[in-house]
Amino acid sequence: MAHPAQLGLQDATSPVMEELITFHDHALMAMSLISLLVLYALFSTLTTKLTNTNITDAQEMEIIWTILPAIILTLIAFPSLRILYLTDEVNNPSFTIKSIGHQWYWTYEYTDHGGLIFNSYMLPPLFLNPGDLRLLEVDNRVVLPIEAPVRMMITSQDVLHSWTIPTLGLKTDAVPGRLNQTVFTATRPGVYYGQCSEICGANHSFMPIVAELIPLKIFEMGPVFTL
Repeated sequence: MAHPAQLGLQDATSPVMEELITFHDHALMAMSLISLLVLYALFSTLTTKLTNTNITDAQEMEIIWTILPAIILTLIAFPSLRILYLTDEVNNPSFTIKSIGHQWYWTYEYTDHGGLIFNSYMLPPLFLNPGDLRLLEVDNRVVLPIEAPVRMMITSQDVLHSWTIPTLGLKTDAVPGRLNQTVFTATRPGVYYGQCSEICGANHSFMPIVAELIPLKIFEMGPVFTL
């Protein structure tokens, strides 16, 4: 869960999110070094009164400042492509849950548990309990197991939506007439919040997502939904 004045990303709850945070730090370090180098060059150019005639027409330097950025881009591109393929990889999921976006709520179908279906609406402020988060709490949470690969089948019944939980590293578009899928493995229990991340109309900001992650043994006894 994000908190005020937070500068970094949320703590990872899945291996994919851990990879995303590592790549973010890797890319940020490269950008910081490049920025410092450019600022130093600009500062030196503006403050010095000396001119070195040997570098006004130096092909070696032109080769270096052409090849060096290409090498840096390659060092950033390969980890990025690796994570991109990891997010699309589907390996024998243990459970399948379908999420359908509506204006402006979510419907969940537990296809592996007798076709259980329920809707998830945002709780109005008058129904919030002490400690509940405004605009983020729902009446029915989606309950998911940890330490087991879960496949989310995501679609929409009206307009574009996006099923997003940042701490799990999940963001999958819900497109009418199309069934998208994403697979994740949660590593620790807890309650995690997300929101629709695709502008879908007047009440776009009022269709939150709340995932309650519980141990696999408890989940296998039957989904437990909290109000």
